[in-house]
Amino acid sequence: MRGLGRYALAAYSVIALVFLFIPIAYTVAFSFNDSRRSNIVWRGFTLDNWTSVCQAQGVCEAFGNSILIGVVATVLATAMGTAIAIALVRYRFRFRAATTLLLFLPMATPEVVLGAGLAAEFLTAGVPKGIGTIILAHTMFCISFVVVTVRARVAGLDPALEEAGRDLYASPSQVWWRVTFPLLLPGIVAAAMLSFALSFDDFIITNFNSGAETTFPKYIYTAAARGIPAEANVIASAVFLLALVIVVTAQLGRAARKRRMARS
Repeated sequence: MRGLGRYALAAYSVIALVFLFIPIAYTVAFSFNDSRRSNIVWRGFTLDNWTSVCQAQGVCEAFGNSILIGVVATVLATAMGTAIAIALVRYRFRFRAATTLLLFLPMATPEVVLGAGLAAEFLTAGVPKGIGTIILAHTMFCISFVVVTVRARVAGLDPALEEAGRDLYASPSQVWWRVTFPLLLPGIVAAAMLSFALSFDDFIITNFNSGAETTFPKYIYTAAARGIPAEANVIASAVFLLALVIVVTAQLGRAARKRRMARS
């Protein structure tokens, strides 16, 4: 029975991986499709889609909007979320528990509720919908993920390291930049990458608060009815390959550091 269980687990793992990677393989394959009016049926191999990726109307503009929104929302959410995480771990103040609960609520609330609520708030305040409202909405829900990620890193930080810096007559700013910040940097970077991925990928909240502006997920949604243009598949494939390169590079660098530390 144990041997059968091992084989069953291996088979299940393979099936799950195949199921997960089929859409990615389809996207990459159809980025090379010689499509015309639609990109649903395979018509032949071509590299024209990669050499003229902005030929499809609106695809590069939508992608640029998503990059802009993701970068700005990530910077804002990471800066504010890091400060909040440090305050929650290091300081005791009134309504600390309530603040923690409120920060976790956006993570547990359905996106359709958040999107509709924010859209109603912007409408009541008379704020015109556009890039600015999307950035505000994305910053709002990304802060929670930043706080959760960075808070775990702050909680695991040894206060004795900062005390040693102060004992060596370092100023508070020197302790922060030379001791605290480098130790928190891996958690901050992880939180920033997660925030950017969530912002770039979001459709529901964006759809409620974007107005006439189009992001890459909105473009994909509206184009899906007639077959996603091959140029959109090119951008999606490029983003996936870039993320894969970043992950592999980070893992190789981590393994190299471990080997150097083991030799020393």
